[in-house]
Amino acid sequence: MKKSDFHFDLPPELIAQEPLAERSASRLLVVPPEAPPYADRHVRDLPEYLRAGDLLVFNDTRVIPARLFGTKDTGGRVEILLERLVGGHEVLAQVGASKSPKPGGRITLDEGTAIEVLGREGEFYRLRFLTEEPLEKLLLRAGRMPLPPYIQREAGQADLERYQTLFARHTGAVAAPTAGLHFDQPLLAALEARGVQFGHVTLHVGAGTFQPMRVDSIHEHVMHSEWLNVGAGLCQQVARTRAAGGRVVAVGTTVVRALETAARGGELKPYAGDTNIFIFPGHHIRTVDALVTNFHLPESTLMMLVSAFAGRERVLAAYAHAVREKYRFFSYGDAMLLFPEAAA
Repeated sequence: MKKSDFHFDLPPELIAQEPLAERSASRLLVVPPEAPPYADRHVRDLPEYLRAGDLLVFNDTRVIPARLFGTKDTGGRVEILLERLVGGHEVLAQVGASKSPKPGGRITLDEGTAIEVLGREGEFYRLRFLTEEPLEKLLLRAGRMPLPPYIQREAGQADLERYQTLFARHTGAVAAPTAGLHFDQPLLAALEARGVQFGHVTLHVGAGTFQPMRVDSIHEHVMHSEWLNVGAGLCQQVARTRAAGGRVVAVGTTVVRALETAARGGELKPYAGDTNIFIFPGHHIRTVDALVTNFHLPESTLMMLVSAFAGRERVLAAYAHAVREKYRFFSYGDAMLLFPEAAA
């Protein structure tokens, strides 16, 4: 299987550059278990497709203002994109500069904080912030929100709130779990009134989620690692939901990756640590009964995960419909509600 098997043509004007004013006003393409027709709805209509006793699982990671700008001790300009917080005042980061920084070198941020370059770890640099100020507080003051590369504008003040889910609690992501961006308080209240339950996992999304696949055969691709936590409470919620006949509905591909990682031994168990799980057709997704997800980049690992869940041809046909109907694509775009194909 090749990455070109997941290609589709996308007019550039369909790539959303701004979020809608109302989160749940985004469109929702419902792909039913049986053959089309599809339903062209809005995210606010989601309660109509769920039942009392269903469990919606969200990713409660919180995006950090991970873009920083500064100057090397040699005078060259530097752009830093944090990949993950390692602990204390150390981070792994991508560093953009005309010449690669060397271990022991210093970078001074535009706001004045000094950073020491500790060394290289694969494609990332290990950096230490030379300050006693809590790192999260410093980033809120000195960093910018790391909007995806296909958004052709600088992050503004509004993105600090809008590129964050309402249930973001655990700091560490450098990209939003974008399916969760569609949920606002009125929608959450409507779902609760419907009898839908809520659960949470944490997966700190890394910048690697935007990196293109560099090999043609998907079997040769190695995923970047991300940290996740699936707690005992969530595992118990899933077990109770399934025992009562309810469905587990993942809000976003990161939730699927987290649950499938935690279920690698055959059953869902608590797990905290790194994952580089790569889900593509041939992988049987056992932990999820339905999926709310945004529209993803052509030939991306996210397209492959969605295809593993709902079938490659079904997904590509749904994407073709979305293009014809001018849905908005990617992080600030519209969403899909996918069900697995009905058994013949």
